[in-house]
This record gives sequence, C-alpha cells and structure tokens, in this order.
Amino acid sequence: MSVHLLLSLLVASIFADPAFSTPISVGQPISPIKLEGDLGSKVSGEPWNSDDIARTGKIISLFYVDPEEKKLNEPLELAYEIAKFPPEKHASIAVINMAAAWYPNSMINSQLKKKQEQFPRTTYVKDLKKTLVKEWDLKDDSVNVVIFGRDGKPIFVKRGPMTANEIGDLMKLISTNL
Repeated sequence: MSVHLLLSLLVASIFADPAFSTPISVGQPISPIKLEGDLGSKVSGEPWNSDDIARTGKIISLFYVDPEEKKLNEPLELAYEIAKFPPEKHASIAVINMAAAWYPNSMINSQLKKKQEQFPRTTYVKDLKKTLVKEWDLKDDSVNVVIFGRDGKPIFVKRGPMTANEIGDLMKLISTNL
C-alpha cells in the first residue's frame, strides 16, 4: 500500500469518526459538547449541553473566559449593558475556563454563584478540563466570544480580546440578527 493511500485512509477515518471535533467557525455546525461530572456543569450543578443553543431560537452570546483574564472583557460587558438586548430574542452564556486559573475552584465557584444571582438571565457554566479549548479550538488563558444565530450556527467567532471597533461591529451584528 502506498504512503499516500495510507495517509488518505487515516485522514478519512478520523473525519468519519462522529466523536472527532472541529474548530468552531462562522456558518458551520458546531461539534456537540456536554459538560457534566468531571468535565463541568452549570453553576446550578445541572449538565450543560451545547445542543441546547439551537433549541432556544434566540441569538446566543457565549463568552468563554479565563477567570484571571476577565478584565479583558470589561469593555464588551459595558457594551452589552448599554445595548440591553431583549430577553425574548437574546440570551447569554458565560463559560468559565476553570482549569486556566491558579486560584482554587472553591473560590471561583463562590464568585460564580454570586454572579448567577446578580445576572439571572445569563447561564453560568464551569469548564473544568478546558473542553471548549480542545473541542472548539478556543483560545486558552484568554477571552473568547461566539455569537450563535437562531439556528444554532455561529455568526461570529473571536478568539482573544476585542478592540473598540470590533465591539461596535459586534453590537450592530447582534442587533441586525435579532
């Protein structure tokens, strides 16, 4: 068997495997992720499933954040506060990359419970093993933003902090898609 044929078969078998993940990208279906048990959960303790994103019929803003880098998202958070997107058309998910922080998970858990109470319209999720970094190729030790259309497919993906111009463009994109 030629090396070329062998490599072709290997690549084909990897992509044929339904468990194989692909980087998240605009307009493409996402690799399903379920965070439960040792992988993580919602702050409430319930499992979190990315399949639920498409079921809402809303625009979803997903923030994937290293707790030590959360200040990088402050300008974006302010833009969302000003925009006040209607809850019947928009929802937010904050996924915390717990494995990226050096401080104890118990301290982060306590902060997340307070955040969940303060912002009940946002679903707070704990990613204990960097699952979204590995499965969706999100940037580790940073902030990431993924906006999902009503069909559950990404309409915007940003790995890393956003500039003021990018934030303005993002607010327009969300408003246009509501």
